[in-house]
Amino acid sequence: MDYDVLILGGGIVGCAVAYELSKYNLNIALIEKGYDVADDIAVVNTTIVYDGSETSNEVMAGFENIGSGLIREACEKFKIPYKKVGSLRIATNDAQCAKLEEMYLNAKDRGISGVKLVNDSEIKEIEPNLDIEVKKALYSKNTAIIAPYHLSIAYAEVAADNGVNFRLEEEVLNISKITTKTTKGFDVITSKNKFKCKVVINTIPDEIYVYDNNRIEEKSEEIIQKKMNYFLAEDKIKNSLKKIVVNVIDEQTFVISSPMINGGTMFGVKNTNVLDTNKGVYFSKCIVPSVTKEDISEMIREVYKRDEMVIDNSKFDDGYIRVTGKHYGKVTIAPAIAQSIRNDIVYGMNSTLKKNFVDKRREFYRFKNLNRDEINEIINLDRRYGNIICACNKVSEGEIVDCIRRPLGARTVEGVKKRTGAGYGNCHGSYCIRKIVNILAREMDKSPTDIVRNSKDSKIVSGRIKEFDEV
Repeated sequence: MDYDVLILGGGIVGCAVAYELSKYNLNIALIEKGYDVADDIAVVNTTIVYDGSETSNEVMAGFENIGSGLIREACEKFKIPYKKVGSLRIATNDAQCAKLEEMYLNAKDRGISGVKLVNDSEIKEIEPNLDIEVKKALYSKNTAIIAPYHLSIAYAEVAADNGVNFRLEEEVLNISKITTKTTKGFDVITSKNKFKCKVVINTIPDEIYVYDNNRIEEKSEEIIQKKMNYFLAEDKIKNSLKKIVVNVIDEQTFVISSPMINGGTMFGVKNTNVLDTNKGVYFSKCIVPSVTKEDISEMIREVYKRDEMVIDNSKFDDGYIRVTGKHYGKVTIAPAIAQSIRNDIVYGMNSTLKKNFVDKRREFYRFKNLNRDEINEIINLDRRYGNIICACNKVSEGEIVDCIRRPLGARTVEGVKKRTGAGYGNCHGSYCIRKIVNILAREMDKSPTDIVRNSKDSKIVSGRIKEFDEV
């Protein structure tokens, strides 16, 4: 066998599974068709960590409750931004009040702590800037926000440092069972190689593999195309909210306001339609009446994820586990899913813990978070930390070089932006994009015309005048 375990997909779930399994004496590889891991994380590096009180699905609530605790521990251990801000799900009519009471009783039955029903006066104490008429709210004090991309990268880096082989830019083409009497496992054919393994863990949400005799074939799954429209606003909003606030308008639409991990506000509107800025502001005013079109700096859209993910281990005796489905709280439940899969693997393969496992991420520096003495000290060690590349977010050349040279380092402009925050400022990269391209080209020994945004078909520069060394 080439590997004991092959993990398919390098999203947040795949990275979390790789991290958990890297603690054991197993030969593991992760296969990802993209240039980078965690491509399923939105460009907005802020997501909500739920506590399980908001979902109607009992199993998902359990995963969220467990996952929220695991994320808090991981963020502390790996130095990832984490803010416990709390959330208010508001009710403006009697029908919504009845729904909140039902959710509260469910939360009590599930043993979720820090959840209570509050009236209008208590709401004002919790969120003084909420300037709309509210009859009642469900308050969850343990709801938090994190930088999800940093969490995924941390899981992946620690897994790589502990022996997991990450095979990027490699697509799985076919999986077939090994049918000999003496050997159990799978032949996995990719766009670059052919492997034999004992166990396959499929975490790719858009592909479901089902058995057909001795063969596993790909089967497509229909996705309900509800839209999640995100509208990002800077800190200049008058009376911006410190808590996460959710307002359910009707069965088709809800609005959410959440602070972002690095400042500003994110408005999310779930609707069956793609919304423009005017419509986004219209719905956002249902929570923050003072928001204007001029406050919106960026729009992002994605397909809304339904309320269910499934760990299918019914074929584990054959060595096959799949994680299927999509969920809006995928980041929250990923660590819990990873631990569940880890328990199955460890028990089924009688695995033992590594004595030399290192549960620590390599050191890194964030220039904007350092004080003057720390800045001078790091510049004395490496002068590149004194060269600011992104003026908006105060990201130095040293940080960008480090993010490229680390385990699973950035290979694309998007990878640099997500890891460091360079290019996400007020100028949207107009000041620093050329510098980022040149640093990537230099560090990877490539031409600037070969550098891509996030995939092979997304080159930043189509050509250059040969007399110049730089773009």
